[in-house]
Amino acid sequence: MKKITVIIIATILFISCNKKESIQIEPTVDDSIHYFIWKGLNLYYLWQKEVPDLADNRFDNFDDLYTNFRGFSSPEDVFESLLKKPEDRFSWIVDDYIALENSFQGINVSNGMEFGLVQYRDGSDNLFGYVRYVVPNSDAANQRIKRGAIFNQIDGSQLTLNNYQSLLFGSNTSYTVGFADFNDGNPTFNSTSVSLIKTEIQENPIAISKVISDGNKKIGYLLYNQFARNYDTQLNAVFANFKAENIDELIIDLRYNPGGSTSTAIYLGSMVTGQFTGQLYSQEVWNDKVRAALPADRFVNNFTNQIRTTDATGSVILEESIYSLELNKIYFITSIGSASASELVINALSSYIDVRLIGQKTRGKQVGSITLYDSDNLQRTGNNLSTNHLYAMQPLVFEISNKDNVNYPEGIIPGSANFPGFELGEDYGNLGVLGERSDPLLNATLEYINTGAKIKFSKKNAPDYKEVYNSKFATPASDRMFVDFK
Repeated sequence: MKKITVIIIATILFISCNKKESIQIEPTVDDSIHYFIWKGLNLYYLWQKEVPDLADNRFDNFDDLYTNFRGFSSPEDVFESLLKKPEDRFSWIVDDYIALENSFQGINVSNGMEFGLVQYRDGSDNLFGYVRYVVPNSDAANQRIKRGAIFNQIDGSQLTLNNYQSLLFGSNTSYTVGFADFNDGNPTFNSTSVSLIKTEIQENPIAISKVISDGNKKIGYLLYNQFARNYDTQLNAVFANFKAENIDELIIDLRYNPGGSTSTAIYLGSMVTGQFTGQLYSQEVWNDKVRAALPADRFVNNFTNQIRTTDATGSVILEESIYSLELNKIYFITSIGSASASELVINALSSYIDVRLIGQKTRGKQVGSITLYDSDNLQRTGNNLSTNHLYAMQPLVFEISNKDNVNYPEGIIPGSANFPGFELGEDYGNLGVLGERSDPLLNATLEYINTGAKIKFSKKNAPDYKEVYNSKFATPASDRMFVDFK
């Protein structure tokens, strides 16, 4: 994966600004944060030319800029005011870049209960949660919470569209979960409660990897929950095992994978194939400023046969050969929780091999971001990294497509023209065990592989339900796709 070269920051200094004119206002910490926000978005934001307040000549001098943004109540409000809505659904800013960096590596403050939130079937504002899986060595694991558990109360309050954010994702470090009986999609509290404590835990995104013997076929199965760069070599080891087992088919389960690193997405696509090394994997469109400053080949990504581990400066410190399967067909399990880098792998491979999807439409996120810090060159390793705050931005800076210049901003639909397969939702009342045939989605995929049979929607597989949120979206990394910026 090519690193994004640092662009000369002098190009973003105010065209008409004379710093000597900016001596009337003594800048506060907030003023410096506001300038950092403006500076980073003015240079890298995908829609920079379309946001009037990001124009190069918008402010005459620093005093003008400081005065303007002092009218906002917080740096977050300043940031939001400079985004292009409604096109931009995914740019974000954080006040703790340490937590953000940790989240990119699968480290989050969590109780380990990963869940989705679903609106009651009766159409009310009530919500219920269903436990997707439990992170090992977490408090939820210690409390023996299992996949498939249903809950509808937190600290004694019914979950609703209006209160779930504050109850589940507020500053509280613990809460009490009230479990419920499914009751055909309108769960009722069953008087069972468990208190859970949030701590910093690290989740291995390679949740399950196994070879399933089914008839005369050996089918590889990988449940992969985040494109985390620090697990690239472990991911490669999974494919080394698949290769050694000489599998006939491969299922990659991305239903709970909100995305992550584009470099890891390229590695995964290269592990699945191997016969396309050096050919175009994906291509990126950045704003005019970035495109003018860099050569055209900086915006294309190719299949590779090497994993390259780099240090903080972008220098390669370790290379490892990729174990490739050279497959011509692959099966993905997807959901609304499959986003960004998950969609990138599906889309990129569809230009080369037969890609089949089972599950639900993906989220629809064909744009990516970089992390910007308050330093001279907007990098973590830059000079004069601010010691006054921990704000960092993750603005959308590029749109990505496959080699045919195609992407799917509304999401990828299983069973659509370019993606054979079929739609099938989670059976919230009977989730089964991940990695086993009792999981209806895995079982349906295995049946499809062996017989070509497609399971149609029924009341049991969620056409009536609206899944509104999930615990992955609440992490600092959330459902974002990012490119290495070194």
